[in-house]
Amino acid sequence: MKKVFISVSTDPVTSFQGIVDYAKELQGIADFIHCDIMDGKFVPSITYDAALVNNINQNTLTMLDVHLMCNEPLKIIDEYLKAGANILTIHYEAFKNKDDIMLALKKIKAANGLAGLSINPDTKIKDIKVYLHDFDIILLMSVQPGASGQKLLPETFERLQTLNNERERNDLKFKIEVDGGVNNENAQRLVECGADILVSGNYIYKSNDRKKAINILKNS
Repeated sequence: MKKVFISVSTDPVTSFQGIVDYAKELQGIADFIHCDIMDGKFVPSITYDAALVNNINQNTLTMLDVHLMCNEPLKIIDEYLKAGANILTIHYEAFKNKDDIMLALKKIKAANGLAGLSINPDTKIKDIKVYLHDFDIILLMSVQPGASGQKLLPETFERLQTLNNERERNDLKFKIEVDGGVNNENAQRLVECGADILVSGNYIYKSNDRKKAINILKNS
């Protein structure tokens, strides 16, 4: 049976202390804590900074999956790596100069982090083919980034299949992560289409039994 990893998003939590407490609660249950970092420029929302990532890191042994939804990620990568990011994901669309994507990758690798590259729903898979050999994780946004609680876009399944086919055809090793609207109703199909890591926010956070909700996704 394929192993599925669950990255629990902090996005639905409204207070900084609440985020730290949530991370503590999920230790030993979630595979990763998904830290959504939004700067109010790449997306309209503003969340939190490296100081809170460091605080989360000091309070849990769970690996931190830090997702930068920020302009000019090259300038801030180092501070999030120092704060404790185990996985650091950058957005393809955030780079005006695409040559800088490889510079960002080298920074992450130099700090022994796992490097992720994320694309928005309207970016084509073919646009990132050149990077598939180098990144550890490719994150497909299954909603428009910037707001929690959206429904998963139906075209996600076809995009996921296309990316998975590319991986299999070229015998590549990257993991596929899906972020946005993931729940018990679509998790199995996402895994069947090629997803390895499922990011889930509201479905887990609002569940009466969060451990059970995570296990439902893990066993998709």
